[in-house]
Amino acid sequence: MFRIGHGYDAHRFEKGRPLIIGGENIEWEMGLAGHSDADVLAHAICDSLFGAAALGDIGKHFPDTDQKYKNADSMILLKKTVEIINGHGYHIVNLDATILAQKPKLAPYINKMRNNIADMIGISVDCVSVKATTEEGMGFTGRLEGISAHCVCLIEK
Repeated sequence: MFRIGHGYDAHRFEKGRPLIIGGENIEWEMGLAGHSDADVLAHAICDSLFGAAALGDIGKHFPDTDQKYKNADSMILLKKTVEIINGHGYHIVNLDATILAQKPKLAPYINKMRNNIADMIGISVDCVSVKATTEEGMGFTGRLEGISAHCVCLIEK
């Protein structure tokens, strides 16, 4: 049985924080605000996986009201997400993610992100697609207020 899931996440920019996306530390003047490390891509992937398995969302499993997730490494949360869905008899077939960011340019980091994600979730990098796009100056990402990400995944039982 195949199941499809969709995930979305967004974080606003904040000075003084590192910018971590897809497990990569990206050189830029601002990072993303959040309870954890605010890895918007990892969060969107988690939500897509939980959604595909009908297990809620990232907030249900790793609530921002729980201090044990304060400054958490979101790639570890992604690994735990995979353990949870595997525990329900599912495995990941593939995922396709898009990051929406006016700046910084993410193309130089995409292959590293794909490899980080594939390694963390235990699938071939050929089954992990990560893309980045701008919104041509429109919306909150276009105004440089933050970054968002979408992910669609396919899992199988």
